[in-house]
Amino acid sequence: MKKFLNQAEDFVDEMLDGIYAAHPKQVGFVANDRRCLVATTPRAQGKVGLATGGGSGHLPLFLGYVGAGLLDGAAVGGVFQSPSADQMFEVTKAIDQGAGVLYIYGNYTGDILNFDMATEMAEIEDIRVLSVVGNDDAASSVVGEEHKRRGVAGIFFVYKAAGAAAAEGMSLDEVKRVAEKAKAQTRTMGVALSPCIVPEVGHATFSLGKDEMEIGMGIHGEPGIRRGPLQSADLVVEEMMRPLLAELSLASGDEVTVLVNGLGATPQEELYILFRKVSQVLKERGVSVFHAYVGEFATAMEMAGASISLLRMDEELKRLVAAPASSPFFVQPQL
Repeated sequence: MKKFLNQAEDFVDEMLDGIYAAHPKQVGFVANDRRCLVATTPRAQGKVGLATGGGSGHLPLFLGYVGAGLLDGAAVGGVFQSPSADQMFEVTKAIDQGAGVLYIYGNYTGDILNFDMATEMAEIEDIRVLSVVGNDDAASSVVGEEHKRRGVAGIFFVYKAAGAAAAEGMSLDEVKRVAEKAKAQTRTMGVALSPCIVPEVGHATFSLGKDEMEIGMGIHGEPGIRRGPLQSADLVVEEMMRPLLAELSLASGDEVTVLVNGLGATPQEELYILFRKVSQVLKERGVSVFHAYVGEFATAMEMAGASISLLRMDEELKRLVAAPASSPFFVQPQL
């Protein structure tokens, strides 16, 4: 293991110390717990609060989307570990402005248990909490069993749409409706080229041959749907796009927003090579691109690989995706 760290057990907290030191005007923490991160920018009274949470090791997911026009807070766990229910509850109390709180998080057992417990704790304090669980990973279960699918990079679209809806002053139920719509219209497929190392473990989480790739691997190293020899970028994209196009029933005249996401060790140049083919595949089908996000949006430590997410657009989602938003890790470009 070759990493810039001091003691492995201090990895997460020292990372958070660095974020707070670098961005004091945008984020801070509550309850004397650096793992309870909240936006420091003013929140309007009556605005719906938005919170997420999850394990570290995925920057900018999850805490990187706390900011104006996005989320209001995030609970931070250890590397690939869920935050506690108490931490989520502290974030909830801090961001509630009297209109309730919407939780948006990935479909992982530990997260579900702790967010459910936090919801019960919030209800005792008369804070109304609703939840939307991201499950955009098309590789992790078959059609008809989407409730078993993992939440991966496509949850960014749910954050973006829900954040804009809350900023517009929508009610908690309406913000949840928007989040559920974005979730329903998003699909993701990933590919891994190398493993990653959790600092406290000290060795690779899985093995992958020098000339191998794995289609559909999860962001913690969960098994994918096919392992085989590394293929050209164009062939990889074609394979990844097929289920996305089919599940969203995309046809000529449709419009999508595209997210090509690097998993931590993939150069931007390679991500744009992938997007080049994505755009060609869409054009051949007569599908137009409303906007393209290319970069690191949900990583897996230093894993080499990428994912492709498609969000099928309508007029409401266009407005919300294009709305202003900013955090220490993300600024929405003008469309």
